[in-house]
Amino acid sequence: MKPQMHAVGSRFARELRRGLACCAALAIAIPMLARCVVAQEPLSAAPKATVDGFAEGFKPLGKADFVNANCDDDTWTFPEGEIHCTGKPVGVLRTKKEFKNFELVCEWRHLKPAGNSGVFVWTPPASIEALKGPGLPHGIEVQVLDTAYGQPKPEGWYTSHGDVFPVGSSKMKPFPPISPNGSRSFPSKNLVKDSPEWNHYYIRAINGEIRLWVNGEEVSGGNKCEPAEGYLCIESEGSPIEFRGVRLRDLP
Repeated sequence: MKPQMHAVGSRFARELRRGLACCAALAIAIPMLARCVVAQEPLSAAPKATVDGFAEGFKPLGKADFVNANCDDDTWTFPEGEIHCTGKPVGVLRTKKEFKNFELVCEWRHLKPAGNSGVFVWTPPASIEALKGPGLPHGIEVQVLDTAYGQPKPEGWYTSHGDVFPVGSSKMKPFPPISPNGSRSFPSKNLVKDSPEWNHYYIRAINGEIRLWVNGEEVSGGNKCEPAEGYLCIESEGSPIEFRGVRLRDLP
């Protein structure tokens, strides 16, 4: 081989080795850089645990499942499987059956701003029998309150986003955050939508413990509830409200 050709071949070999070395370095660096970029991305929000009530064991609740406890004959209507309430007088619609352990799913909406209602869990029969006119029974109440209630200066002893608390002689140890008087479990997040939008509740009541999910996220609850068995009630309290998709799974 001529000296000139040998020199050209040597330079080519050196450039080739240098190029291969650069490629190898890039092959190592690119995945590391990608990992760094991914690590710097903000964590996505946890998926919402929305329970739609169509899993095995859930059954719809409608007119055949309830008794008008102490309201007018026209307070409650059941168009197309929904439950509508005029809000007058103050009282409840109760289930025919008592429940101990269960899951409840429902959607609700207030038709007027500042509307008030609630779902009563584990209502003792004696407190229903004691209702001789307008009024509310004992039990654990899951608040159904519109965001305009008490505005523009709402009092600090309640919220509009899913308070859970005992009423009357019923007892409950609330989960934090807790209301100033220590009786209510305040929601950890404000998730209730304004009237007339629909809101979704998932209530799980098992062995004296109750937990509430609002629009797919757990927000409040309590344990050591007494009594931990009784009727399920829907409240009429002054303002028209609609419920739909009311479904319950009775648990052992």
